[in-house]
Amino acid sequence: MDNIQFWTVASANGIVLEIPQMKQFERYHSELLYWNNKINLISRTDTENIFERHFLHSLTPLRYTDFPHKAKVLDIGTGGGFPGLPLAIARPDMHVLLTDSIQKKLKLAEMFAQHTGLRYVKAKTVRVEDLSQDKSLLHSFDIITARAVASIGKLVGWTQTLLKPNGKFVFLKGGDISTEIAEAKEQFPTLSVEEFSISMIGADWFEKEKKKVFVCRI
Repeated sequence: MDNIQFWTVASANGIVLEIPQMKQFERYHSELLYWNNKINLISRTDTENIFERHFLHSLTPLRYTDFPHKAKVLDIGTGGGFPGLPLAIARPDMHVLLTDSIQKKLKLAEMFAQHTGLRYVKAKTVRVEDLSQDKSLLHSFDIITARAVASIGKLVGWTQTLLKPNGKFVFLKGGDISTEIAEAKEQFPTLSVEEFSISMIGADWFEKEKKKVFVCRI
């Protein structure tokens, strides 16, 4: 998938990107390719699929759940900036905090944000287990998101005190995780989990790979 196909598929699925936003994605794409040769941000075998498997994938939650205007979003284990940076480009009103325990990856994600002109994106090098110790972040976020970082139970346990009372977790995962969900609900009896199989017009990779969006509330 190239940049034009990405733009077309996103639009066909209700994610409308203006020309300035596409220029941001193109800058992000070129810098990600350059730096991935030096620091492993994504799989080296996956560099031809950045627009579909990383950018578009990161945007899929916008199809399945509401992100409030000017939402405060916490992205856990962002790595090269996923899903936080694509979400911030698509929704420039949102305030996004990128976190990762690996400083060299986070520094690059922060640089990508700066070079694409994302004013409301910040970065913090921290282990997710330690985030809740930061008193300034307690009950701060409308959305807490992560892509293939840890089990739902672990993610909720680590970050539940950071979520606003009416906030929600939005996780990107793949395959059948029914056992994982059952364990999370046993750990947190008030936890609700909505599961959405990703289906995108013009991009059948998500269905083939059984990619899903999980929206959780506690």
